[in-house]
Amino acid sequence: MNLHRIQSALRERNFDAWLFYDHHHRDPIAYRVLGLRPDLMVTRRWFYLVPANGEPQKLVHRIEAGHLDTLPGSKRSYSSWQELQRNLQEIVKPYSRLAMQYSPLNAIPYVGLVDAGTVELVRSFGVNVLSSGDLVSEFEAVLTDEQIASHYAARDAIDRIIPEAFKVIGQRVRNGGTNEFEIAQWILEAFRRENLLTQDTPIVGVNAHSGDPHFEPRADHSERMKEGDFVLLDVWAKTKDRDACFYDITWTGFIGKNPSDRQREVFSIVRDARKLGSETVQKAFAAGRKIAGWEVDKAVRDFISSKGYGDKFVHRTGHNISSAIHGNGANIDNFETKDEREILPNTCFSIEPGIYLPEFGVRSEVNVLTRPGKAEVTGRQQEELVLI
Repeated sequence: MNLHRIQSALRERNFDAWLFYDHHHRDPIAYRVLGLRPDLMVTRRWFYLVPANGEPQKLVHRIEAGHLDTLPGSKRSYSSWQELQRNLQEIVKPYSRLAMQYSPLNAIPYVGLVDAGTVELVRSFGVNVLSSGDLVSEFEAVLTDEQIASHYAARDAIDRIIPEAFKVIGQRVRNGGTNEFEIAQWILEAFRRENLLTQDTPIVGVNAHSGDPHFEPRADHSERMKEGDFVLLDVWAKTKDRDACFYDITWTGFIGKNPSDRQREVFSIVRDARKLGSETVQKAFAAGRKIAGWEVDKAVRDFISSKGYGDKFVHRTGHNISSAIHGNGANIDNFETKDEREILPNTCFSIEPGIYLPEFGVRSEVNVLTRPGKAEVTGRQQEELVLI
């Protein structure tokens, strides 16, 4: 645990303290931020309060009294519920603005890990419980130089794999045939050759399946590919380095030479919406203006709605990317949630608008990496449908 960094972050964001709490490993964020062993046997509640200034305080059950001994600070112990509440009240009462893993109205489920009853208990002591969302982003989503380098390494490999996958589709369709599942397996084998790790199977969707945002190709649920098919590839992976950062992109193509006018139209709208999303972030960072995830989603969603396809854009514009494919930083979202978390420098996220119709769907995805004063799209950007 980096106590100095935590306390500096609290002062910068005008918090009096950060209260960590767990019971039966309900809050993995606390373990990562504090550097606690994830395999601790936790059968009783523990609390750890880090003030913006001063010494941290621990509250642990007497039968698990050593659980927080690796952390700095004074320690109190309890056995009965009355003793727990009395000690907890004494610990938190000096602090009026207390951060916890709480999200108002559960707007950010990634952060809303403390149960409602515990929030009620702390508030009953006259304390104002606030969301730790931006603190969590700072400690969970801000990337190190090594993680950024790993993202670029994964980018280089995947940006080679995607065009090769489209070539393989064309070759196999014209020489005996293939299906969605077989191409997904080819991509997984390419990951192995490039020493990449992934989670879940890449999305390979043809026609109606490309209109299913989270279609999963399986051996028993897979369409054969043929001339005239519309194809979507959604691919994500990372290197085998410790805490490596994912790279996650989506491209679309057409098997043949003549996509329909509607396919070209929808692709163009989605492509332009994607560009608008990344440019919105780039302009804000270049101007030194703070921007939240919901603002970017709104710009993209308003654009797609103006083209008449708002009801066909059925998910958020993007998600945070870190060592987890869906990380704990700001999501690009004003649809599934209103993500008011600030997009912080040195974080990575996807911009991936989509339009999903019964006969086909288009999603175009890039990754954006922010730095102090600037933001960049880290990989290749699709400008036209791939003719396979």
